[in-house]
Amino acid sequence: MGKKSSLVQWSEYLGLRAFASLLHCLDINQNLHFAASVGSLFYQMNPRRRERAEQNIRLSFPDLPPPEVSDIAERSMQHMFQLFMVDALVMPRLLTPASWPQHVRLSNVEPVIDRLMRHEPVILVTGHLGNWEVLGYTFSVAGFQTHAVARPLDNRLLNDWLLGIREGQGMKIVTKWGASPILQETLRSGGRVGFIADQNAGDHGFFVPFFGRLASSYKSIGLLAMRYEVPVIVGGGIRINGRFEYEAACEDIIHPEDWASQPDPLFYISARYSRALEQIISRHPDQYLWLHRRWKSRPPHERRGEPIPDRLVERIRQLPWMTEEELDLIVERSNAEARGGVDAITR
Repeated sequence: MGKKSSLVQWSEYLGLRAFASLLHCLDINQNLHFAASVGSLFYQMNPRRRERAEQNIRLSFPDLPPPEVSDIAERSMQHMFQLFMVDALVMPRLLTPASWPQHVRLSNVEPVIDRLMRHEPVILVTGHLGNWEVLGYTFSVAGFQTHAVARPLDNRLLNDWLLGIREGQGMKIVTKWGASPILQETLRSGGRVGFIADQNAGDHGFFVPFFGRLASSYKSIGLLAMRYEVPVIVGGGIRINGRFEYEAACEDIIHPEDWASQPDPLFYISARYSRALEQIISRHPDQYLWLHRRWKSRPPHERRGEPIPDRLVERIRQLPWMTEEELDLIVERSNAEARGGVDAITR
């Protein structure tokens, strides 16, 4: 896709700025209710994306009855529009050094705070669930500057404006391209680096289990953790009661000593943070972005139409939490995908 014309970029930019100004004149709960209604309309009017979300939910929770699958898909889209239409624009106004405790509740984060207070480096990991921006933003307004990796928007005007909003309280946004030197220096100097870790990493990514299917993951998180021997902290910011209120919780901390004795440390780290994200999503499926194509890329053996290699099966079996039942499901689905069967991943 080519670059957008200046006219299109300015139209999008001015339209969003006007919408943001209107938001500030209205009650935030009214705005959230309106955004949820837009999400429901999007669910009803977009059958292609509705089916993608519902198929991802069906394959991730095969025991759910169809009405519940549809309900989760619709509420997921409501939440998505609340994030993009409301939360992203009001967050700088509502989350300040003085006011953030009114909107963000910390849960099970004592080990994290302790490490931050001692200025020790950490890698923070979350996914497309809840409000993935609120974690790094809250840490920054609380005085712990965080470097977050993000993809820039195609519209330069929008990107520059939203970048200024996101960095207004001290959070630093690093683009994917050319991020390595900045991230390495941040960790060397005792800083904090944040990743959204459930993005599809392409055909050449690292394939680890995620909801019973192999999902392509980036190697960079595990490689950085291993090189600098820093813990990987997995958590999420979950919306409470449909309002601009969040619970920021730590789900898992992967320490260097945890992977030191593993036969494949890089695979272990990637699989473990994916498992932690899966656990959070399982408790709050309506706050996950089921629309995004997490399982789009497939491992080499599936693309060649071959059964899952024994070496990969053994690598998965060696994960300490893996059960034979779950392993059998992963193998069955991977082999079905290789054959082009009914379990083929939504494109």
